[in-house]
Amino acid sequence: MKILLLFLAPLFIYAKVHYAKVEPYESIVLKSSVNALVVEVDLDSEGSMVDSKRIIHLDDTLDEVNLELLEESVILLHEMLDINNDIASSLKNTVKRKEEYYQRINKLMTASKTQKDNAFSSFTSAKTQYLGIREKIVNLKKQILDMHSRIEQLKDTIRKKSLVVTNKYIYKIMVRKGDYVVPGASLVHVMDKTRAKLVVFLEADELKGLERKSVYLNGNRTQYKVDKVWKVADEKFISSYRAEIYIPAPKKMFSKLMKVEIRE
Repeated sequence: MKILLLFLAPLFIYAKVHYAKVEPYESIVLKSSVNALVVEVDLDSEGSMVDSKRIIHLDDTLDEVNLELLEESVILLHEMLDINNDIASSLKNTVKRKEEYYQRINKLMTASKTQKDNAFSSFTSAKTQYLGIREKIVNLKKQILDMHSRIEQLKDTIRKKSLVVTNKYIYKIMVRKGDYVVPGASLVHVMDKTRAKLVVFLEADELKGLERKSVYLNGNRTQYKVDKVWKVADEKFISSYRAEIYIPAPKKMFSKLMKVEIRE
């Protein structure tokens, strides 16, 4: 029994060895959200890091024209609103005077019924005209709000037609000038190379006390920890759980193979 325990001891001392490639922290395929013709593609950026650079430009000529027309329409609507506000202010004073005149003449015993009817008719006519202008003002305000909404939607569409990439590595551009894209069409594959990750598949017993364990890379103990663990077993490695270790980006090339051990 003592001999058997001596042979089994190394199994508990040495952690399981994993091998993982140094991968970019994030890899994303950016897709189109609009229908449009591709008018410009920066193919020279493929295979390089870019910062705040337009990689793909989709046709927005008609959108720009419509935007200019909408903005001019808003200016005209505001001018109409100002004019109608002035008219409303004038009519309000007229209504007040005609109402005062009607109230005064309606109390006079010497005023004829015709005079009183004419005064009342003049008052109600002015009030109706005033209310009509007030209704027009409300409609103009609603038109302005609707116009601003259309302008913002159009600006959003224009922004979506210029694919600007910030601090990302352009791995592959999937469209060319002259292509026509639809919503959901793949445009460019980008990677976040500002940091890196190692993906390993750990068995259930390796997850026990994981927070106390250290990460060893190529036999050397590091300050890194296992940053993320999937709680469901992997579809391919059915008895293992995917785990990710985040490390600084390599100075030269990614895809370097590293030996990974998780142990105390």
